[in-house]
Amino acid sequence: MLSLSAAVGAAPTNVFEKRADMCGQWDNVVSGTYTLYNNLWGRDAATSGSQCTTLDGLSGSNLKWHTKWSWAGGQYNVKSYANAVTTITKKPLSQFTSLASTWKWTYTGTSLVANVAYDLFTSSTASGNAEYEIMIWLGALGGAGPISSSGSPIATPTVAGKSWKLYNGPNGQMNVFSFVPASGNVSDFSGDLLAFVDYLSKNHGLSKTQILQSAGAGTEPFVGSNAVFTTTQYSLVAK
Repeated sequence: MLSLSAAVGAAPTNVFEKRADMCGQWDNVVSGTYTLYNNLWGRDAATSGSQCTTLDGLSGSNLKWHTKWSWAGGQYNVKSYANAVTTITKKPLSQFTSLASTWKWTYTGTSLVANVAYDLFTSSTASGNAEYEIMIWLGALGGAGPISSSGSPIATPTVAGKSWKLYNGPNGQMNVFSFVPASGNVSDFSGDLLAFVDYLSKNHGLSKTQILQSAGAGTEPFVGSNAVFTTTQYSLVAK
């Protein structure tokens, strides 16, 4: 946070960068320690639609962006994952002391089915195929649901001071764990993502020798129109 007691006339150290509009399938832009992706990886499942992501600025470690989209058809298929990925040192989970994050967001649109989620990938090697995917859903709109072998939560833990439903299932070769809010959406989150890793390590067999390969945060849309997903504040600092 910026200190309000900074000396008058001091040169500003946090300057908002010029915005960048991205509408291409794999468009991305680097801003500070973040790479913001439009990432229309599943667009071929749609009968029609489009999406653009805009970098609104960076101040210190706080990133701002928004994504506008409309997608029709393939109602059970994710069309994209507009997301911000933090540059991290790829190392075993046991070597991280914190993954402190804040995220404030809003969503508007018509007949939206989408999520808002962190997405962490780990593997037994730094460059190998991901073996675990850890998703932390902050929003589930219009009936969007996580990957699940049974369709029911396998646990209802309290992590980072909030109650969650934990789901588990395969996605290709990956074992996917998804934390979904037990009640309502969490549009203003502040916590340590390492707490979710610790919970899985203690209770569901996740080895802390697994190497964290990437940590992203964004939205996965299924269908809807005139959607505007806005992140007014986002930070993730890995230590």
